[in-house]
Amino acid sequence: MRTFDYLRAEDTATAIVEAAKPETRFLAGGTTLLDLMKLNVERPAHLVDITRLSGLDVIGVSADVIRIGALAKMSKVADHADIKDAAPALSESLWRAASAQLRNMASIGGNLMQRTRCTYFRDPGAYPNCNKRNPGSGCAALEGVNRNHAVLGTSDACIAIYPGDFAVSLVAFDATVLVQGSVERRIPVDDFYLLPGQTPHIEHALAPGEIIVGIEIPRVAALKRSHYLKVRDRASYEFAAASAAVGIELEDNGKTIRDVRIAVGGVATKPWRLRTVEDSLKGKPLDEATLRTAAAAAVDGAKSSGHNAFKIELTPKVVARALMTVGDIA
Repeated sequence: MRTFDYLRAEDTATAIVEAAKPETRFLAGGTTLLDLMKLNVERPAHLVDITRLSGLDVIGVSADVIRIGALAKMSKVADHADIKDAAPALSESLWRAASAQLRNMASIGGNLMQRTRCTYFRDPGAYPNCNKRNPGSGCAALEGVNRNHAVLGTSDACIAIYPGDFAVSLVAFDATVLVQGSVERRIPVDDFYLLPGQTPHIEHALAPGEIIVGIEIPRVAALKRSHYLKVRDRASYEFAAASAAVGIELEDNGKTIRDVRIAVGGVATKPWRLRTVEDSLKGKPLDEATLRTAAAAAVDGAKSSGHNAFKIELTPKVVARALMTVGDIA
């Protein structure tokens, strides 16, 4: 592990100034960063401890919006009574992520910043070529064991998957990332994560000297009737083979879809919103045949790299099952 400087910031302004220095990382829960430092993937020169910044762990649920501070713990958000009632998909996506120990330690802001589980990315000793670590060096996953890699949003430079669950539910419901730096910014979470293209080392829209201070989620009707379905190789402490965050609002007749929200995880290089599928369902009857037909388009544009071909078949089934569950027709 590379030698680094350590500073515990006492206020947000200090943290922002320090974060503008080259090769600086924020330390909150540390559940991803410290692992990657031990693996020599992350090699910061400066660590800025932000665990003592006041006011960033507050959770608020009003009639119009849910606001979650960046330092709120995953377990606190998942178990928050108002969030469980108003936004089941948000709570479920957190409960189905990681282990209890990690959820008790990890912050919401850190969860948004977690990095891929690509085994080639996380092992620089065995696989020095990785476009995400060393731009232009190549990608071992393209011809390697890529069962857990992406089929959507890929490029010829990178097929590493986005590993998280919570951000999938945030993308489905148009959340906004609240950022402070030299100016305050509000970034739609769908724009926060970037496609790899030819620059897979640039993963998000956060600039040097900026810090995530919170997340806002508008309280739309579909959020109240929402669900997060995660399919994985084992029941706990496992990343998604495919997942879906969904929500439905019905017309007054209780049979016709007025609004629907769908995003998928475990299959793409970023949390993946299915707007085409959503549009095809609005105004349609809520029945199994309609949902399965629409869900088939969930993998439009998907590209297999070999071992991960099963995700193209699995994903529409996960989307349809999640919609049937939230529609009470499963």
